Amino acid sequence: MHFIDVFNGDADGICALHQLRLVDPVETELITGPKRDISLLGRAKAAAGDRVTVLDVALSKNREALDQLLKAGAYVRYFDHHQPGDIPSHPNFEPHIDTDANTCTSLLVNQSLQGKQLVWAVTAAFGDNLADAARKAAAPLNLSDSQLAQLKSLGECLNYNGYGETLDDLFYDPADLYRQLRPFSNPFAFIAESPAYQTLKTGYQSDMVRAVAVNAAEMRAAGRIFMLPAEKWARRISGVLGNQLAVDSPSQAHAVLTAKPSGGYVVSVRAPLEVRAGADMLCSQFETGGGRKGAAGINHLPESEIDRFVTAFYAVFTRS
Repeated sequence: MHFIDVFNGDADGICALHQLRLVDPVETELITGPKRDISLLGRAKAAAGDRVTVLDVALSKNREALDQLLKAGAYVRYFDHHQPGDIPSHPNFEPHIDTDANTCTSLLVNQSLQGKQLVWAVTAAFGDNLADAARKAAAPLNLSDSQLAQLKSLGECLNYNGYGETLDDLFYDPADLYRQLRPFSNPFAFIAESPAYQTLKTGYQSDMVRAVAVNAAEMRAAGRIFMLPAEKWARRISGVLGNQLAVDSPSQAHAVLTAKPSGGYVVSVRAPLEVRAGADMLCSQFETGGGRKGAAGINHLPESEIDRFVTAFYAVFTRS
């Protein structure tokens, strides 16, 4: 029997996998990539009897690959919180899918594991900009404010590492970052002992200083749109900048358009935290767009589509 773990390269995907393998430690093939690399399941080659676990990867973008795996006789367990499209019914398919705006994949894994690795689910929820959900989930742990702040920082740093056009933009390949995390059952030990955490924290702080110096390209009551240059620091910070903007101004929607070296833009959208709805509706109007209610994105927005995007952005969030 062959085990394959397919996971998003952000905090949610990494922490979801970490929870599962702390409880069920088996050697697996790891398939992941930068956060925007969402068509991951097609890289999984499985035969009858093999077991594939998929974490934080949109089913709607991987349906054909899923059907092929099921046809081959593999057993597929699927945890996710993005819009799934049509969910198949198959004896070898075990879906754990919930698109509620206040949950994430790691919280769904935590439910399945009955809280056995809750502290890592809390870390992931912080990284996914679900601070209220993280604090609520953390209640049984009786953590101090200082400890919660440490988990928030760790979640943000793990999430930050996932953003980039290619692996070359990242500090760590997400598979390698997971391998560095794997020996630690206690996140506070990882924070204290891992050079990776210090590297990511320093990089996060440095890139954020540059990002917050950028003025909004478009600003209205309903939301703000920012445009970042085609540089590595901008590609790394794009998603977590969107999270920070949402926290700073929870009644507004935000979009961060980051120029791609080859032309066009990568787009990160955050719905107002007070509403947590509309981001997926907006991004799904564009060819490479998708995501969830509170946070979504577009992998490639041509320059010719910018005006259309701005119009759609304000149409969606002015109504909400």
